Amino acid sequence: MPLIQWLNQFGLTNQEASIYITLQTEGVLTGYEVSKLTGISRSNAYTSLANLTEKGAANLIEGEKKLYVSVPIEDFCASRIRRLQKTGEELCRNMPARKEEYQGYLTIQGRENIIDTTINMILKAEQRIYLSLPETIKDELKEPLLSAIEKGLKVVIITDRTVDFPGAIVYETEKALEEIRLITDSREVITGDVADGTSTSLYSSKRNLVQLLKESLTNEIELIRIRGVKK
Repeated sequence: MPLIQWLNQFGLTNQEASIYITLQTEGVLTGYEVSKLTGISRSNAYTSLANLTEKGAANLIEGEKKLYVSVPIEDFCASRIRRLQKTGEELCRNMPARKEEYQGYLTIQGRENIIDTTINMILKAEQRIYLSLPETIKDELKEPLLSAIEKGLKVVIITDRTVDFPGAIVYETEKALEEIRLITDSREVITGDVADGTSTSLYSSKRNLVQLLKESLTNEIELIRIRGVKK
């Protein structure tokens, strides 16, 4: 993902992100210099610089000329994350509760949304996790899985390559490319693909799908045991 898109995720517009990168690269600059280097009109450059200082991404140096300097990226990101964390806590405390939870089938679209849903399910699990995943996404799930293992949850992983998750039960076998299946606490499931592009997965807490996927993973594990490839 390009730098500008990453900065978009931290609340900067495209123009603000472009100016921030320029400040990072060039150092202390005037608004005129920013305009000249970025090709952004002077009025828009000054507006964006003002926004950057308000958002904590740049600082103003007062003097004969107004000079701007970028806040180090580590400090900017840490500050934004802290603010979002506090805002998220307030939202969770004050958001009205749903009248009732939906018990049907939900289609999760997009690789990032599928990975996020998977991580949330792992973090909310209380007893056991059964996960079938390609080796290509193990790093994205490593932290929440290790956290679950440390909390004493039973974690069973089926994958297509050797993975290092101390404390987990790992089975190695051939898998369909970029396919994921997850059951947590025999309550929630997600199944589908996590390939780039138009990834789609099905999420549900309905008992029939949970049982179906549970039997599928149990049978797959039994076949692996029979073949003698248990790790």
